[in-house]
Amino acid sequence: MVKIASWNINSVRLRMPIVERFIAEESPDVLCLQEIKTVEQTFPFEAFARLGYTHTAVHGQKGYHGVATVSRIPLKEHSRHDWQDNGEARHVGVELGGAGQGVIVENVYIPAGGDIPDREQNAKFGQKLDFLDRMTRWAEKVDRPTLIVGDFNIAPLESDVWNHRQLLKVVSHTPIEIETLDRFRDAHGWSDIGREHIRDPERYFSWWSYRSKDWKGNDRGRRLDHMWASPQLARQAVAHGVHERARDWEKPSDHVPLVTEFDL
Repeated sequence: MVKIASWNINSVRLRMPIVERFIAEESPDVLCLQEIKTVEQTFPFEAFARLGYTHTAVHGQKGYHGVATVSRIPLKEHSRHDWQDNGEARHVGVELGGAGQGVIVENVYIPAGGDIPDREQNAKFGQKLDFLDRMTRWAEKVDRPTLIVGDFNIAPLESDVWNHRQLLKVVSHTPIEIETLDRFRDAHGWSDIGREHIRDPERYFSWWSYRSKDWKGNDRGRRLDHMWASPQLARQAVAHGVHERARDWEKPSDHVPLVTEFDL
């Protein structure tokens, strides 16, 4: 059994105390972090090593973005794709060894896309769609059991947002983003593990804005974080959960962890 978690941590050095708490509660074998906001030289390797995570792949940059995969089982870095096409650190891929049996884990942080859902008025939105198009061309060539996880910054289903009608023109839930993400899914036949275990139309959120003083009471969430697997690997996923209570911890990220357990 191999347990893999994914979490947009929104600054790994700032939030190391809640990372430690999450590890104590869930004990994942592999933890994929997004938005680490640090370069490799200042990544908290020692803190993770003390917790047993001695295998790492870090692709960071100063103050923004960045991804890292830490593991208790052996891994080797497999790839770094510049799907943003501008040098930003938004992806790292690893191949798991040991109990991971050669599974590829791709850790990605897709751009948020700004506030206006129009590439003519908002270059960031166009960059987001282009990022997904590059990912799609890559996915067409994937030929190994692969898990892609991370902050996709898209909530595709009506039950992935607190109000479908109100958010149809809000970046992260617009039809063009969902159509673009659908093309990525179809390019490899990815299985949305979250929705295999938490079936639509059941509510499923992973992000709540910092602007809401009562995130739990208002519950205006979105499912921006995902874990998608190759068809064969998806059939080996035996459990999946959302660690919602992490949103209530001291100095929380605005995202919460997702956890999937695989029988490999």
